[in-house]
Amino acid sequence: MSFDVACLPTRRDGNESYGTGSVPSKGVAQHVEAELPVILRAMFSHGTEVRVRYGETDQMGYVYYGDYAEYFEVGRVEALRSLGFPYRRLEEEGVMLPVRDLKVTYHQAARYDDLITIRTTIAELPTVRIVFDYELRNEAGTLLCEASTTLVFVDRATMRPRRAPESLVAALAARFSDH
Repeated sequence: MSFDVACLPTRRDGNESYGTGSVPSKGVAQHVEAELPVILRAMFSHGTEVRVRYGETDQMGYVYYGDYAEYFEVGRVEALRSLGFPYRRLEEEGVMLPVRDLKVTYHQAARYDDLITIRTTIAELPTVRIVFDYELRNEAGTLLCEASTTLVFVDRATMRPRRAPESLVAALAARFSDH
C-alpha cells in the first residue's frame, strides 16, 4: 500500500507532526489542519508498507538495527517512484545518488511479521543534495524509529556532484504547491 500527502502540518513548538497513529491514505492534511492550530509548511510525503521478514530478525524476533537502513531505502525508492522518478530512470539519465549520511533514532523494536508503515518526507526542494526524513510505525501506530538520509546528486560520467535534475525539482515543486 502506498499513499501521498502533499502538505503536512508542523507544530508551533517545532516538532514535525501530531498524533501517534499511522497516516491515513486520504485527507490527513485537511483533517489535522481543521483540528489543530498549525503553521503549514510545504513538503512532499509518501507512505509505503512492508512486512518484517524472518531473516531480518535476531533470535528474540527483533529487527536487527542495521536492517532499518533497507527499510529507509524502500521508502526513498518508492517515494521517488511515486513522483515518476524510479532510480532506474535517474541512472539512465546519468545521475547517481550515493548516501552522504544516515541518522537514526530508535524508539522501539520492530518484530517479526509486523506490518511497518514507512513515511518518507522531503521537506525542501533538492539542490545538489536531497534530504529524506523517515518515520517507521507498526500497525498499532507506535513510532518505532525516526531517521534522515542525505544523498548527493552525482554525474555518473564525471563522478562529480551536480544539481538535481530540473524535472525532479519541478515534480516536487508541483507537489509542494498543491496545498
